[in-house]
Amino acid sequence: MPDPTTASLRVPLARPRAVTEITASLWLPSSPWPGPALVLAHGAGTDMTNPLLVAVARGLSRRGVPVVLFNFPYTEAGRKPPDPMPVLEACYRDVLSAVRARLGDRPVVLGGRSMGGRVASHLAAEGEDCAGLVFLGYPLHPPRRAGAAVPDERLRTAHWEQLRVPMLFVQGDRDTLADLALLERERAAKLGATASTVHVVAGGDHGFAVRKRDGRTQDEVTEELIGVTHDWLGSLATAPAARS
Repeated sequence: MPDPTTASLRVPLARPRAVTEITASLWLPSSPWPGPALVLAHGAGTDMTNPLLVAVARGLSRRGVPVVLFNFPYTEAGRKPPDPMPVLEACYRDVLSAVRARLGDRPVVLGGRSMGGRVASHLAAEGEDCAGLVFLGYPLHPPRRAGAAVPDERLRTAHWEQLRVPMLFVQGDRDTLADLALLERERAAKLGATASTVHVVAGGDHGFAVRKRDGRTQDEVTEELIGVTHDWLGSLATAPAARS
């Protein structure tokens, strides 16, 4: 597979705080792709250089998908505590404006790792134009111990009833931030007829790390993430995603 072309971007912020602009990278494939571009935001404890995000961006772009990674303002400033949700959302919107200026009328799918995917879901619920949502480890609730109950008020799904675009959830079955039974319950209760697909990574934790006894390497898990995301994005180019 040919290597993609990568371009570093500086995106000005409409609502500057500690920084007036943030860094983004645009991964452009060498071959044409009929499907949408994908914008991926990072999780709370990382930035756009997170190895998993970079590997997914590289793998998808090698298969033809334009991918954008970016920093939120707090990571651009070198801080650890995440910005408030309105600041995260405003930054994501600024990135989308820059992406659309570069890619024209190509459809765009929003998504991200953990917190980044949650921010993307809030934008879609508020009416941001997008072709779909990709969640690489949706943080359904705060971390919990195995077997512990999660109160309904701690679930991060109150806005799901406003979602109207196809969604892909890629979740590890050892993720302490996403009980899979609760995920299925919330999909049924909140998403209704809105198309959503869940892909479970066997043995994966919240960061999709697997154990030696699971019998496969992290590279194999990363290829699984790339493959399922690529295939789902490709389905958007040909037919509406089906609920599964």
